[in-house]
Amino acid sequence: MWGSRAFLAGWLLLLLVQLLCLEAVPISIDKTKVKEPEKKPEEPPASVDTGLHYDRYLREVIDFLEKDQHFREKLHNTDMEDIKQGKLAKELDFVSHHVRTKLDELKRQEVNRLRTLIKAKQDLEGGNDIAVDHQALLKQFEYLNHMNPHTFEVEDLDRLIRSATKDLENYDKERHEEFKRYEMMKEHDRREHLKTLDDEERKKEEEHYEEMKKKHADHPKVNHPGSQNQLKEVWEEADGLDPEDFDPKTFFNLHDTNGDGFFDEQELEALFTKELEKIYDPTNEEDDMVEMEEERLRMREHVMNEVDSNKDRLVSLDEFLVATKKKEFLEPDSWETLEQNQAYTDDEMREFEEHLAQQEQDLNQKAFDLQKQRDELERQQEQLNAQKMELQQAVEHMERLKSQKVDPPPEVLGNAVPEIPAVESQLHEAQQQGHDPAPQGHHPVPEGHDPALQEHHPVPEGHHPAPEGHDPALQEHHPVPEGHHPAPQGHDSAPQAPQDIPQEQHGQENQDQAQQGLPQTHDNIPPGHNIPPVQGQNQLP
Repeated sequence: MWGSRAFLAGWLLLLLVQLLCLEAVPISIDKTKVKEPEKKPEEPPASVDTGLHYDRYLREVIDFLEKDQHFREKLHNTDMEDIKQGKLAKELDFVSHHVRTKLDELKRQEVNRLRTLIKAKQDLEGGNDIAVDHQALLKQFEYLNHMNPHTFEVEDLDRLIRSATKDLENYDKERHEEFKRYEMMKEHDRREHLKTLDDEERKKEEEHYEEMKKKHADHPKVNHPGSQNQLKEVWEEADGLDPEDFDPKTFFNLHDTNGDGFFDEQELEALFTKELEKIYDPTNEEDDMVEMEEERLRMREHVMNEVDSNKDRLVSLDEFLVATKKKEFLEPDSWETLEQNQAYTDDEMREFEEHLAQQEQDLNQKAFDLQKQRDELERQQEQLNAQKMELQQAVEHMERLKSQKVDPPPEVLGNAVPEIPAVESQLHEAQQQGHDPAPQGHHPVPEGHDPALQEHHPVPEGHHPAPEGHDPALQEHHPVPEGHHPAPQGHDSAPQAPQDIPQEQHGQENQDQAQQGLPQTHDNIPPGHNIPPVQGQNQLP
């Protein structure tokens, strides 16, 4: 459409210049002082996206192949069936070295792009630690030979042609399926919204919906796509020409925007803009622009099926001229728009809603499982926090004890008497020196006697010396009964303690030992107190 307008503007400008030249007086001009405007190189028309994920790679390969004179001639002279069978791909061997080198570079770039996409997909799925087999994954991309990622060969061109042909044929089917899902989802949302309303609001909503449907259907008559009436309308309103002067060949040249001698799918769809504007207005509430694009696709498919005789998805000038002579072109049937042809059936809608219900149930189950896992993780976290707090308290307690330097009490096993090796050794020395036990308050302390022994081992009042040969160490464990006679003369015994030691002090020491659970010895037994004999030991007579 833009190309036709540019052509028309240029034609009108040329006509205007000719009229001015006829009426204007010629003036002599010094051409040496006049600078001619610089001619800007014409930019090639922008290629239209095919919708394929390898569209850029496809267009770049075609662009470089068309730069080769030999291949360009073969491309325009080869039938579509021969192209599909791979005959055109064999002409790659005759392409110039410069073009082949560029094709090799394009292929390497495409392989690197695919590898990057594979790696990005793996990262999104959380498989960073998994080794990637790029060769295995590249097999899914059938439009290139992944076994040879370095050079562009005949097989690569053949794969590219076959894949593009097949994918483009399936592309329209996928678009129709996508639009069907869109329409069913829109209806499903409307029904779900009605369930949230009360009876009065639901009635108003239904009335508004029916009103919008009628308003959308109230539009001017839509011409049959590709018919004489439809093309004449474009000729008149878009091209600004007289409908009576309609010429199919001129019309074709006006709307072949890239000048390649063919109507491609995008150039055909541009012809239906005026018809679509009769039905859809983006400012109207009742008009859906997604439906408008679907209507455009339906019109283009219809014209392709009627005009494209060799099924190469292109309309040549010859095919177009032949179609303008058919009865369908001159006397077409009426065209039924989307509101007259619902995109889905009642069974399809029911299956779609069942599928949505199942999806919702699965999502709810997953949400429940995730919540359960979250609760379990929170419980484990609470346990870890409690253990951490207990450990911290234990560490703080140990630090306090360490700072106070508190020693634990001595460990006492059973009723064992603590050993007093120093006292026993002193008693033994006293016996070896031959000291006789002095009666209380009668004999003075012998010369050389150790007074320290008197301080630590006082003899209680009324105590009788042990017999000759008696071990003084046993005296601690074998008390002498009351009224026992003294041992024979010459028997050594423990020296008598000084009389100035208070009796209360001995009582206090015995009380402390009793509190500590220690057995009392006869060294500090009060006067007149008899210690019962220890079971299992021989008593003295």
